[in-house]
Amino acid sequence: MLIPHDTRIALDTVVDLVNTAPESGQDDRLTDVAALYDFVRGHKVSGVGELTQRDIKAVQAIRTLFAQVFAAPDSRTAAEVINRLVAAAGTTPQLTDHDGYDWHVHYFAPGASVADHLAADCGMALAFIVVAGEQERLRRCEAPDCGRAFVDLSRNRSRRYCDSRTCGNRLHVAAYRARRKEAAG
Repeated sequence: MLIPHDTRIALDTVVDLVNTAPESGQDDRLTDVAALYDFVRGHKVSGVGELTQRDIKAVQAIRTLFAQVFAAPDSRTAAEVINRLVAAAGTTPQLTDHDGYDWHVHYFAPGASVADHLAADCGMALAFIVVAGEQERLRRCEAPDCGRAFVDLSRNRSRRYCDSRTCGNRLHVAAYRARRKEAAG
């Protein structure tokens, strides 16, 4: 699946945003303004002004909607949620080339809040996945104690864990030990 650079960045951002929620097996990681600033800086979200507690609540609300997209049982359900996100954000597509990046499209309106910015850009990235008929690539980790979101970009759509080095390896080692224990008797 060919994904443009800006769409890939937006997909990585939405996955990381969804994974800040307590449903991802940890404490909520977006509870204060400092955490939101860290998220914005870490994902190089451009055009963000001063953030407030109101921004945190708005970002938490869209995070919940993005989580619904990952949990959607079918593309129609995912599309309905994505359409609500993108429409509420007041998208205004614009070509831009800033901060050393080549031409790409921003979907948020100039001066948009951080929540609208994320809803527009990340919502459109998810929309491209649904339009491509690839909604099943939006997944949750199958490790019993994890549940983190990820986008399966493997060629054969076979990825089952958010990170093969942690969740996948841990489960494979546990299965191996269980087989050895059973064989030993």
